[in-house]
Amino acid sequence: MLCFKNAQQVDQVNVLDRAFHYGDGCFTTARIRDSEVELWDRHLMRLQDSNMRLSLQADLSYIEQTLEALKQYEPVLNGTLKIILSRGIGQRGYSLPEHAADVWVFYYPQPIQNFQYQEIKSGILQQALGLTMPSLLGLKTLNRLEQVMLKQEADQKGWIEALVCDVQGLIVEGVSSNCFIRINNTWITPELRYNGVMGVMRAEILARMQQHAVQCEVREIGLDELEQIQSLFFCNALSPMKMVTQLEQRQLDCAPCIELFNSLRLDQMPTYASLQA
Repeated sequence: MLCFKNAQQVDQVNVLDRAFHYGDGCFTTARIRDSEVELWDRHLMRLQDSNMRLSLQADLSYIEQTLEALKQYEPVLNGTLKIILSRGIGQRGYSLPEHAADVWVFYYPQPIQNFQYQEIKSGILQQALGLTMPSLLGLKTLNRLEQVMLKQEADQKGWIEALVCDVQGLIVEGVSSNCFIRINNTWITPELRYNGVMGVMRAEILARMQQHAVQCEVREIGLDELEQIQSLFFCNALSPMKMVTQLEQRQLDCAPCIELFNSLRLDQMPTYASLQA
């Protein structure tokens, strides 16, 4: 793993960094293949939106500068990038420092294979998400403590991924993924009106569904509809489809998931060589 802060390689974090004290910042995680970032336009939109809504004022051009610096270590980059915008060093207290946020890029080299769907068993977690402050809705902030606790429960149950509800009894997403659910032969994805992360793969799949005239409702899904679920899959930037074969004790129909994967060509994602912000 290599780490860069504002395009300079580092191996330490200042103890006064607000990311450590308050989770003050945001992040995105992306696949990089042959030095090109998959779904970069969507990752960039996420970072730009968070940068503006959180008043971070980060210089996103540091990302491309970092990738150029990384090529000194590996001429061809393959693996995972985690890009963090941190408010940076600040004094004690919640008041914002006046300087621009720092841009951190973590590079995890690994062999890249084509996207394939995965088959998993899953269920629904007992712990529930709270409601998000409206101005933070959909952002992938650094404060992921809810997901940490949810992942602990999922691990204890032996599930790679699981459905998560909120305190109102609405299905929201997976622990680290968005979800698509098939009910009455129609695809649905939760509306994310009160909480949840607006994922880049979710946005890509919704766009492809529209292009291929695949009907998909974006609406609230209540726990009372749990028994009506015919098919279910989870998705995120590192995996377009984790297809659920068994939900709790009930077998699900995987054929619609496989058909969707093939028709939307989810094994192929656009890449972008230029990362100009």
